[in-house]
Amino acid sequence: MRRTGMTRRSLVAGAAGLVAAMTTGGDAVASPVRQGGGGEDRLVRGELRGVWIATVANLDWPSKKGLTAAAQEAELIAHLDRAVRLRLNAVVLQVRPTADALWPSPYEPWADCLTGVQGKDPGWDPLATAVREAHDRGLELHAWFNPYRVANHTDPARLSASHPARRNPDWVLPYGGKLYYNPGLPEVRRFVQDAMLDAVRRYEIDAVHWDDYFYPYPVAGEAFKDDAAYERYGGGFPDRAAWRRDNVDRLVREMGERIRETRQGVRFGISPFAVWRNKATDPLGSDTRAGVETYDDLHADTRKWVKEGWIDYICPQIYWHIGLATADYAKVLAWWAATVRGTGVGLYVGEALYKAGDPAQPAPWQDPAELSRHLTLARDHEEVGGHIFFSAKHVAADRIGAMARVVADHYQDRVRAPR
Repeated sequence: MRRTGMTRRSLVAGAAGLVAAMTTGGDAVASPVRQGGGGEDRLVRGELRGVWIATVANLDWPSKKGLTAAAQEAELIAHLDRAVRLRLNAVVLQVRPTADALWPSPYEPWADCLTGVQGKDPGWDPLATAVREAHDRGLELHAWFNPYRVANHTDPARLSASHPARRNPDWVLPYGGKLYYNPGLPEVRRFVQDAMLDAVRRYEIDAVHWDDYFYPYPVAGEAFKDDAAYERYGGGFPDRAAWRRDNVDRLVREMGERIRETRQGVRFGISPFAVWRNKATDPLGSDTRAGVETYDDLHADTRKWVKEGWIDYICPQIYWHIGLATADYAKVLAWWAATVRGTGVGLYVGEALYKAGDPAQPAPWQDPAELSRHLTLARDHEEVGGHIFFSAKHVAADRIGAMARVVADHYQDRVRAPR
């Protein structure tokens, strides 16, 4: 997920716990209805209520590298139990953070966020445990993959000796202090799909989930040096940007097709940066003045993926407050609701819980009711099928009680996630 400028997710967790606002009233209360007054097995399906659990750089889990398998599992269970207590119904667990894996993958090494040594067996299967324990608690498990990021540094020698990026150095490009697989190479596109589909094939995950990284976010004064691939494969396109968009389009379309071929019922969702294009750039765009536009800067035509039905749900990261001049939450939400209307593609909203109470954020984010107002506003758009909160450690800390306020105002009963 993006963490720079107005899209950055803070890496600093607050210290406060859940507060008494769990029991207070709020802006709007909408309680789902139970069928027959029975237990959880009789809960009606309702909105998605999710939380991201980030593993890259140990942002949420494990809390640090090198914990014992038992300690890692205990921390994971605590996140799941907290989700149940807050009446959430889905967790989005990052299982492929940097071209490595949180399961015994035949394609890629074990993730270094577990042991501190990429490729070292942690002594357990985190993905298998997560799927089992989530389902035992009535939670969906969306497996979160990052397709192209290889490392948060530029030194291939720091990767495990067996890493595919070391065996295939021509697949990899440095950019902005990181290493990326080159999206312009067909063999890369096939490999990353194969690596992710291994988890779909072997585990009963509920969804494949991607975040906002496709081509990397632009770095001033630096070029993504894919000249050789463009020369080889870009001849039929009017310019490099069109070729790059086609590369990402192919990845998305093919992955959706292959997921359906591999395991029926597994959904495919993407959580992009929330601005496709500004209206000043394209009359079809949103009434925003964002500094990043996914179509132009990340070569990710997020609107097309929805209109073509290549994905099952989209979860734009609308990480701004209501009334922000450059990107008003209300205006961006309305644009996405109109975009998905009639397509059959689900719309969930990515919510910036991490901003609530952050002293670096403007006044609206110091109000515990800001996020609750987001959910109240979303109820005016029938296309919105739920919300996902970033991220698990901020759910746990809830420094000003914003999450507690959401639960008190909107999540008074448990519901199952929509299918």
